[in-house]
Amino acid sequence: MDKTQQVIALTQLRKSVEKLGSSTEKYGDPTLVRFLIARSMDPEKAAKMFAQWLQWRAAFVPNGSIPDSEVQDELRRRKVFLQGLSRDGYPVLLVKANKHFPSKDQLQFKKFVVHLLDKAIASSFKGREIGNEKLIAILDLQQIAYKNIDARGLITGFQLLQAYYPERLAKCFILSMPWFFVSVWRMVSRFLEKATLEKVVIVTSEEERDFFVKEIGEEVLPEEYGGRAMLVAPQDVTVPPLEG
Repeated sequence: MDKTQQVIALTQLRKSVEKLGSSTEKYGDPTLVRFLIARSMDPEKAAKMFAQWLQWRAAFVPNGSIPDSEVQDELRRRKVFLQGLSRDGYPVLLVKANKHFPSKDQLQFKKFVVHLLDKAIASSFKGREIGNEKLIAILDLQQIAYKNIDARGLITGFQLLQAYYPERLAKCFILSMPWFFVSVWRMVSRFLEKATLEKVVIVTSEEERDFFVKEIGEEVLPEEYGGRAMLVAPQDVTVPPLEG
């Protein structure tokens, strides 16, 4: 789609959102383009998705963010790390699956996922949000046992990404997948849209491992993965305030 077609699509999207009783006034073109891309540049479908996103944010994240205090049980397990920015400027979220156990409180788990996604994305802001920021996720399956397997949790995470964080995922690297997880992944992948699946890289070969290290960058990748950084828990990361 060329620039002129994009301008027309954006104009149609804004008008369609107004017809649905919502407003795009606070959001710039980069944010709206994400919704257009997620809905194959169809302004009507993108408008519906955008309006649903606004309603969801207002209901689920009424204060703009979910504080650490609301997800302490998940944070204290130290299973997720926020490693800084990749070579392309994307925040890197690392999940150590062997420290995860299926949550009995699905609402808190959803809040935890949203807390992590919001904080990761915000960590890349340079004074203000542009709207087209993306993140890289790393799912490390090394040393996982059956007790760590959480297909429901994985599906929940991906569904939240697809429904409310369109075009926020740059890449998702899956490391050290054991044979007994292959069937789990096949089931989970049925819930993923084609565009999401295309961003998932299951690292198995040395060539893929080299690509993974290069894509992330040794400066932010922990030593155990071939980098030079230390693990950084999200609760230890301070997100700078936005300008204005």
